[in-house]
Amino acid sequence: MVKRMTQIDIDKWGEFKVGKLFDVRRPESRSKSTYTEGTIPFVASGNYNNGVIAHLTPNENELLDRGNCISLSPVDGSAFYQPTIFMGRGGAGSSVLLLYNDNLNELNGLFICTVLRKTFGKYFYSDMANKGSIDEEVIRLPANNNNPDWEYMELYFEAVKKEAKARLVALKDADKNKRAVGVNGWKKFHLYDDGLFDIDMGSKLDKVKMTEVSPVVNFVGRANANNGITANVDLIEGLKPYEAGCMTVSLGGEYLGSCFIQPKPFYTSQNVIVLIPKWDMPFAVKEFIATMIFKESQTYYKAFVEELNRHIKTGFSFWLPVTSAGKPNWGYIEEFMNDKIAVAIKYLTQISECV
Repeated sequence: MVKRMTQIDIDKWGEFKVGKLFDVRRPESRSKSTYTEGTIPFVASGNYNNGVIAHLTPNENELLDRGNCISLSPVDGSAFYQPTIFMGRGGAGSSVLLLYNDNLNELNGLFICTVLRKTFGKYFYSDMANKGSIDEEVIRLPANNNNPDWEYMELYFEAVKKEAKARLVALKDADKNKRAVGVNGWKKFHLYDDGLFDIDMGSKLDKVKMTEVSPVVNFVGRANANNGITANVDLIEGLKPYEAGCMTVSLGGEYLGSCFIQPKPFYTSQNVIVLIPKWDMPFAVKEFIATMIFKESQTYYKAFVEELNRHIKTGFSFWLPVTSAGKPNWGYIEEFMNDKIAVAIKYLTQISECV
C-alpha cells in the first residue's frame, strides 16, 4: 500500500502578483497553417499535451521562444512548464503568454502550473483574460521571508513525482492481475444492425483549412489521445456540428479503429466516421463497444494496407455478449463496464490524491 501524502498546509503561503513575480511576454504572432511539419514544438492554448498542438519547421533566422518557462492560456487558464525551445502561438485566437523567472526549474515550475490552473480556471473564451489582467492577478505560493520558497516547491513536487510513480506501479500490477473475459456464447454484429448505429461518413474537413479565431467546436482527427480531438475550431456557417454523445471511429492510419465518445459538439477530419446511436445508449455501453471496435480493427485490419474504409458499412463486425434470444445483452454490458470504470476511478483517484 502506497503511503498517501498529507494535505498541504497553505496557511503560511504568501500572495504574489503575477506581473511582478514573472517577466510576462507575448510570443511572436504565428499561425500553424503558415509552417510545414518539423521538430520544434508549437505551443498554443489547450489543456492537454503540454499545449503542444504540432511540431513545425521554423522560418530561416526565426527567433524561437526560450524554454524553462511557463506557457499560460488566457482562454481557459491552462498552464504548462516548457522545458526546451519552442514556438509559442502569438497574435489572436489561441495565443499564449509566457512566464519567465530565473529561479524557475522543472519541479517548482510544475508546482506553480498547478496553482496557476487553479487561479485562472475561472476564465473562459467568452470572458478570457489578457496580458493586463494576468499581470495584475494574484497567486498564493509557499513563502520564505516574503519571497517565494522555490526550494520548498521543488522538494514538494519531487515527493509528488515519487508517490505518483509508486501509484502507477500499483496500477500496472492491478492490470497484470486482471482476468480475461470469456466470449463463449457471444455473437458478432455489424455497426448498422438494428438497435446499434446510424453510420455517418463525417464532416471530411481539413484541419489546416480551419480557423481558430473564436473556437467553440472540437475537431476530431485520426488520433488516439484526448478522444481524438486535435483542435478547437470556429463554427462553420451552415454546417451544424455533430452532437455530443456520438462516437467517432478512425478509418485508417497508425491509430486505425480508434473509437471515442465525443463529450462536446464536433466536426471530423477526413477518414473519421460518426456513429449515431439509434437509442439512448448509456455511456458504459458506448465504452464497451468502443473497446470492441478498436480490438477488432487492430486484430483484423492493417494501417495503409487493409484499412476500414471499404469495410465499415459492409463486412466490419465485432463481438458482443447476447441474451438467449441472440440480441445484445445490454444489461450485462452496462453492468460489466460500470464495474471496470469503478475500478479505474479507484486507482486514478489514488494517483490524483498525491498531487
